[in-house]
Amino acid sequence: MNSDRQKDLGKALRALRVVSGQTGDAIARRAAMSAGKLSKIENGRVLPSAQDVDLILTALQVSEDAKAEFVSAARLAATEETAWRELRRMGQWKHQQAIQAVEAQTTTLRLFQGQLIPGLLQTAEYASAVFALPPTLPEETRAKTIAARMDRQSVLYELHRSFHFVICEHVLRWRICAPSIMAVQIDRLLSLSRLPNVQIDVLPLDRQMPDFPMTCFSAHDDRLVIVETFHSELTTRDPRDVSLYLSTHDRFARVALQGDEMRELLSHIRDGFFRTREST
Repeated sequence: MNSDRQKDLGKALRALRVVSGQTGDAIARRAAMSAGKLSKIENGRVLPSAQDVDLILTALQVSEDAKAEFVSAARLAATEETAWRELRRMGQWKHQQAIQAVEAQTTTLRLFQGQLIPGLLQTAEYASAVFALPPTLPEETRAKTIAARMDRQSVLYELHRSFHFVICEHVLRWRICAPSIMAVQIDRLLSLSRLPNVQIDVLPLDRQMPDFPMTCFSAHDDRLVIVETFHSELTTRDPRDVSLYLSTHDRFARVALQGDEMRELLSHIRDGFFRTREST
């Protein structure tokens, strides 16, 4: 999106807010962003990401037709990329809060993970180990980021939402922390897997896979997909991209272990970590 389109989109968003009679502060709070950022978006000084536009439109409670117009206007910028270094500069805990706002607007979340335990399922100790990896965060920043990640997990207990996690087995064995912490983390997965609205599937190492675990992603209903790479986070609203990720999630889920069979594998992995702890 060039500068003119950026300004036009900002002006249109501002016009919608003015017509709604709501203040920038009120909309910013509902959209999980600062009033300053919203002001910059409305004045065309900041290019809003797909997440930003979605959050603002939802906060404004605009009609589906109006949403469709904005999606069409932002089509050329359907895929946004934000470098992790930029997210770290802004504050990792703020990024966690932005994701929480997206999850709060999601009825069905489908997540594929081939890198680490999903944030919504992490224990505080495991999350602490994740955020202790390079590049190292200042201690205060790390504490605030872990707390924000833990706050996100309350959404799991909202039974009108559903969650379908597909996790590669090697993720459960990938030791980024002490065996005792890994064991407790696996036990946490066992517990959460019994929630009526949470499905946790595991892709076992001994089955033929339909594809490679090239990256991890989360699909929020059929409107938005967030993809994580080593250097950045990508967000796409393009229907073709969303459809691709939804079908990829389904293909992996079809060959994954589920239910009691999955819990048997988790118990075996957990017990292995407990034995490792006892032998050290």
